[in-house]
This record gives sequence, C-alpha cells and structure tokens, in this order.
Amino acid sequence: MNSRQRRGVILLILSVLCALGAFAGVLSVVDDVQSKVGPEVSAYRVRSDVKPYTALNTGQFEKIKMPKRWLSGNAVTDLRQIQGKIAVTTLRAGSLLQTDMVVDQPALQPGQQEVAIMIDAATGVAGKITPGSRVNVYATFEGKKEGDPDQSKIIVTNARVLDVGQITALDPDRDKNQQPTEAVPITFALSTLDAQRITYAESFAQRVRLALVAPGSETSVPDKDRTYELATDK
Repeated sequence: MNSRQRRGVILLILSVLCALGAFAGVLSVVDDVQSKVGPEVSAYRVRSDVKPYTALNTGQFEKIKMPKRWLSGNAVTDLRQIQGKIAVTTLRAGSLLQTDMVVDQPALQPGQQEVAIMIDAATGVAGKITPGSRVNVYATFEGKKEGDPDQSKIIVTNARVLDVGQITALDPDRDKNQQPTEAVPITFALSTLDAQRITYAESFAQRVRLALVAPGSETSVPDKDRTYELATDK
C-alpha cells in the first residue's frame, strides 16, 4: 500500500469516527431534551365554544398528549371528572380543560323537587345512566278493562338524573314472572307534575323503563306520539 492509499484509509477512518461522534452528540442532545421534558400524559382540549352553565359531556372535548411537567396541577386528565358538572364560564375552543372551569351541577332548579323511584336493574339502567344523564321515562299499562289494548306511554321527557343508587334485591315473594328481582333507585330532579307522573307510573305501570337521551338531542315529543298501541302501528 503506497502513501496515497494509506492517507485515504486514514481519512476514511477519521470520517467514520467523526460521523460516530456526531451521532453520539445527537443522541446525547435528544436524551437531554427528553429528560428535561419528561413523560407525556393525557389532557383534554375544548373542541368548540361551550356556553356558561351548560351541562358537560365527553363529546365536547378532544384528547391530546403533552409533557406531564408542562401540565398544570388542576388540568383534567380523566373525563370522569366532568360527570355531573357544568361550565362555570365560557369555555373557548382550543382551551385546555381545567377543574376550575367547571362546577357541580345544581341539584335542583327553582320549581323542581327531588324524586326517587325503583327501576328494573336489567332493562332500565344497564350501567349507562349516570348522574347528570337526561332520560325519557316510558311506562307500559294494561287496558283499563277487558278487551282494551295495552299501551306504552312516554310519561316524562328530558328528566335529569341526580343519583344512581346500588342494585337492590326485591321482595322474593313477588311474582317473578311479572316483577323484576333486582332494581336500582334512581333520583330525578322534576317539576311537580312530572313527579306525579313518574310516581304514578312506578305504582301502577307493569314496567317502567328509562331511555337515555343523547346530549344535544331534541327531547320534546308531540302529544300524539306519547302513546303507543300495537293495533294502531302501521
């Protein structure tokens, strides 16, 4: 190997060493940045403006990732924290959701009263109804006299759930073919008239069921659509 070839080999080796040194430097910088930034955690950002005193739901927020050390201590990291909450002020689109932006939903509005009834655990709740949910209440009644058709009626629309209790075993001596064996106490915030309707249904209906209303859905039901009979179904 002549002197020129040796110089070429030496230059090649030096180039490789320089490249390795540069790569090691880059890795060192990356590690240093990662150590300073720290691990990432989940946070939530407001999708679009939310008006004050509006009931909150998960669809109003989007999940993002950001370094834990940059997240304030009152940032919301789990959307279960907003259950039963309302916005205390206008939530602007793009804002990071924080616990001081929300407050507990008032239990009762003026003119309302708190009413609890037992609902069939299997058909009335199914684990999806929680405090703050809005529901329509359906009841089925036998015909008033022999030959009259059975009816299904919407007793109350847009009822606000205040609390969902624990599953309770009902009287074992009841007719199991006609009555549920387990029920859940559901507490509602209702007007006086709706409270009368729902307690009447609990006392005299064959079944009372709850239908969960999607957030933002139209909840009013025309009077003509509140009663259903199989014979009139076209």
